[in-house]
Amino acid sequence: MQPLPWADDVSLAGRNTLHIAARAAAMCDVRDPSRIGEAFDLAAMKGMEVLVLGEGSNVLFAADYPGLVLCLTGDDCRILEQDASRALIRAEAGMLWNELVHWTLARGWNGLENMALIPGTVGACPIQNIGAYGAEVGEFIETVEAFDRASGRIKRLSNADCAFAYRDSRFKRERDQWVITAVEFRLDKTRPLKMAYAGVPEELAAMGITEPKALHLAEAISRIRTRKLPNPALIGNAGSFFKNPMLPDAEADALKAAYPELPVFPSGIDGHKKLSAAWLIEKAGWKGYREGDAGIAEQHALVLVNHGKATGAELLAVARKVVASVQSRFGVALEPEPRILGADF
Repeated sequence: MQPLPWADDVSLAGRNTLHIAARAAAMCDVRDPSRIGEAFDLAAMKGMEVLVLGEGSNVLFAADYPGLVLCLTGDDCRILEQDASRALIRAEAGMLWNELVHWTLARGWNGLENMALIPGTVGACPIQNIGAYGAEVGEFIETVEAFDRASGRIKRLSNADCAFAYRDSRFKRERDQWVITAVEFRLDKTRPLKMAYAGVPEELAAMGITEPKALHLAEAISRIRTRKLPNPALIGNAGSFFKNPMLPDAEADALKAAYPELPVFPSGIDGHKKLSAAWLIEKAGWKGYREGDAGIAEQHALVLVNHGKATGAELLAVARKVVASVQSRFGVALEPEPRILGADF
């Protein structure tokens, strides 16, 4: 057996979409999930912690990483079973999420279209329970296959085992226990499309689509995202940096009464409503803000951006200022979506 591809003192600039020029003490790419335990053993022998990294689209390196960065590179995708209307599809952790979305749509399977153009890998999608335009990936996941660090074995977890919630899951809460190796999705050709989200019907109309299919909806959402969100290939960003806050009904209603234009949405949690973090940040005056090379995008107030050579610490400082400002003005506490490494938020 060939030794694992291990490298010391590696730049992470090309491994995170914020383009932060942090470094890792070591890096190892693993394609075969059966060798994950071997990578952890090698790291333990060297006294290193391990960070599992996908596309780096949901992480902020506030400092160099002193341990091993482990990347899963398996990207196979296949249909496990199907009938006339439903299919069970398995994708390995290293496959890019948007590639999976279009792979399924090209074969006529509905479900993932609302999450088109979200950056990241398949392995990362259950951790954050990614979602967009009225859909969450947890709705479609049947099984997650993951390496359990406690036992050193790969286990299969059902949807219920994953404990999905808004931008949350068991894997996020037990981050140091699991390494996701593959995800299985149950998709349905006859599933009704979710098209009611603000801006989507108008985009479909502008495209001249009167009888939309899932492919049309994915294209409409991709066009909206392209206009609203900066391209990470052109300017460093991690997409939406702040979660939409959830407040008890009474608090949300009081804010809505004080600010009638504030967007308020159902949260899916009894007794709570979800507010637009973007509106709060923009109203507080931060949209387009820049401090050196760190700032907030001009297109969208939720997006923290690196205009060139901002450090993770500089980006984090801007994010903290935004949070303090929104808290002071509206009494609402914002939380970051990405994982922050090397500093407390």
